Amino acid sequence: MVCLLHEKARKGTAFLVNYQIFSKKNRIFSSLFGIFNYFAYLCTLICVSMRFRDIIGQQAVKHQLRLSVQSGRIPHAWLLSGPERVGKLPLAIAFAQYLACPQRDNEDSCGQCPACLQYGSLQHPDLHFAFPIVKSDRGDTCNDFMDTFRSFVLEHPYGSLEDWYKALGVETKQGMIYEKESAEILRKLSLKSFGDGYKVMIIWQPEKMNIACANKLLKLLEEPPERTLFLLVSEHPDQLLPTVLSRLQQLRVPALTPAEQQQRDAADEQEDDGRMFDDFVALMRRAWLVGRKRDYAALQELRKWSTEMADAKVGRERQKAFLQYAQKMVRENYIYNLQQPEMNTLTEQESNFARNFAPFIHDGNVELIMAELDRAEQQIAQNGNAKIIFFDLCLQMIVLIKK
Repeated sequence: MVCLLHEKARKGTAFLVNYQIFSKKNRIFSSLFGIFNYFAYLCTLICVSMRFRDIIGQQAVKHQLRLSVQSGRIPHAWLLSGPERVGKLPLAIAFAQYLACPQRDNEDSCGQCPACLQYGSLQHPDLHFAFPIVKSDRGDTCNDFMDTFRSFVLEHPYGSLEDWYKALGVETKQGMIYEKESAEILRKLSLKSFGDGYKVMIIWQPEKMNIACANKLLKLLEEPPERTLFLLVSEHPDQLLPTVLSRLQQLRVPALTPAEQQQRDAADEQEDDGRMFDDFVALMRRAWLVGRKRDYAALQELRKWSTEMADAKVGRERQKAFLQYAQKMVRENYIYNLQQPEMNTLTEQESNFARNFAPFIHDGNVELIMAELDRAEQQIAQNGNAKIIFFDLCLQMIVLIKK
């Protein structure tokens, strides 16, 4: 995969250079044009698609949202309500992208234009979010948590409020949309739109707005600026102020069928396993490079890896899940050496990695590696300092993989 991306990047660079062979008169323009296209090309490698076609089920809701755009009758404030983990937030984002896409068809946005690429990373200048936070040293408005929220939504499009609190590392606290956020919402929607499109404000979990914030938004909800769209995504609309509720066009998002729930859960599990596999490979490869090859650059990368794993936005639950997964991978690689495939439960991707990695997991180090991973898991569970725990784990892996 890495090689593929390098190859694509190499081709992208060649594409950029080709633009610069024009005459001197057009050299500056062609260079800028090439950079723009190269940037857009790279965006396609890192963006996550959240179009209508990517959302499980909810065909009737999708049809109603598309129809409002096609008919030109778009309410200025929607309320998408329903049970958790049914796709309400992805539907709101897909609808906003559909509205912004200049090349949309009757079914979906194109997914390739500049607007769609920006929506793919949730970075479109006319797309704004408000969501529950817990005041901390990081700040007291959603802007201070925006990068974490974008990462959370892209990684967990069906994530619940509890999942969000875990991502923030505040499982035992209750978040809120504070009064100060109303001023931020007003400020963002007062800005001139990018081009002539809609400015979109998605408020996730609006029932978490405190009363002062909700009251200050009443006039804005009733008389929003021109070409402004509110999308409120709620699981408990009965907890909204009646004065807020009366200003919204309500759209009920039903529960998924059992088959659709299985599809959602399987996709979530596959994404989580893929991320943990990448983290495991990064840890072990760099530890091997440092221990066996004395690669100083790999040591720097290993330190960066430990810092990223210790980041609060990863959350302790995901940190523990990774350490459990790492123990499973060490066991599986030890068993792989027995050359009895029926005893392994590795995926194809994991098996391909094990072909080269398994020889480094043997009788001389397997118990020690397992003990270090288990110790790190216990320390994380006891709210230990994650930066110290993961960096120490990296140092231990360097020594043990070398054995």
